[in-house]
Amino acid sequence: MQLALAVDGHSMFYVQQKLGWFFDPRRLLEYATAQSGVELGSAFWYTGLKDATDQRPFRDALASLGFTVRTKPLREVGHDSDQRQFARANLDVEIAIDLMAVAHRIDEVWVMSGSRDLERLLEVLRIRGLKVVLMSTEGMVPRELRNAADRFVDLSSLKPQLEKTDGH
Repeated sequence: MQLALAVDGHSMFYVQQKLGWFFDPRRLLEYATAQSGVELGSAFWYTGLKDATDQRPFRDALASLGFTVRTKPLREVGHDSDQRQFARANLDVEIAIDLMAVAHRIDEVWVMSGSRDLERLLEVLRIRGLKVVLMSTEGMVPRELRNAADRFVDLSSLKPQLEKTDGH
């Protein structure tokens, strides 16, 4: 079975904060391919950047693990009442393009995101015959997105398999 993995770095940052632990990208890849007969066809990581050097060591490490890293500059989208700036880099279109581009050669896709904007993508991937697994955590993913997937996996249940530790 060919598997594709799409990690929305922005969404997962907040999921990990809520969980109180961070997952290790290397352990994620190991977990994804631990089942007999599973081959990783594609692995994508999406993240916004403050500047070209932002997160460089982390992005280089992801690339060396086999992730295709997609980035976009952060942009200001508004201010709150305290006049703090908010930055955002919406990579939903990139996620959709990449997953549609590889859909013909994969059997299953794991989408690690909580973005409601991906609902239609998940529906279309299912229509094309792919098994769609949505991975996030309770309270961080809209019901519509969960309903668009074949299965929802709460990352809190995968702490033993995915948690980043000093030794790994």
